[in-house]
Amino acid sequence: MSMVGGEQKGWEQLSQSSPGDVCKRGLAAYDPISNAYTIKSFGWDFQLNPADRTVTCDMPEGGAFLKRLGDFYRLSSLWYLNAAKDIALTGRLVMPQNLSGGELFFRGSHVLPLSRLAIRYESAKEAFLSKGIDALGGAAAAYGDAAVVLYPYPRIPITLLLWLKDDEFPARAECLIDTSAEFHLPIDIIWMTAMMSILLMQ
Repeated sequence: MSMVGGEQKGWEQLSQSSPGDVCKRGLAAYDPISNAYTIKSFGWDFQLNPADRTVTCDMPEGGAFLKRLGDFYRLSSLWYLNAAKDIALTGRLVMPQNLSGGELFFRGSHVLPLSRLAIRYESAKEAFLSKGIDALGGAAAAYGDAAVVLYPYPRIPITLLLWLKDDEFPARAECLIDTSAEFHLPIDIIWMTAMMSILLMQ
């Protein structure tokens, strides 16, 4: 199915869903007056209106994000709101390619741009942490030389790890995802959420 076709189906499904059910499953909010769902992504509040089929954000940073990655965000958000489950995180973190079917979406043209992320912050630990925590609403984590947990969606944390450049080795970055993501999203949408997270950090 094309991205446009997927969006259309997503909007149709969301418009027919119970707001209470959607909010409970996806940890979202719903305003019956505006008929819009609010979901927090990367620290910003986004409104999805099934009647108008629009996605908006009042924050300038969120608006800039939509201009840059709106196609990815609209489709992945619709999938998330329609498919999220009311389940807890497993606490088991794996590389995306180790998720079921992940090998298909994390090689070739689908390789996540982690090498660019490593080069960007090869000697800049504090800048890496500031970007993830202060600019993108994430949290610090105790992995590598530095790590941040970003929240593209409330139930889909993306953990980005950084090993700084030293005399022996170049900088390296890695992406880890809680295995519960497989219960919420198909692998291609998980890839989109990981890609958005990495691109926003650059």
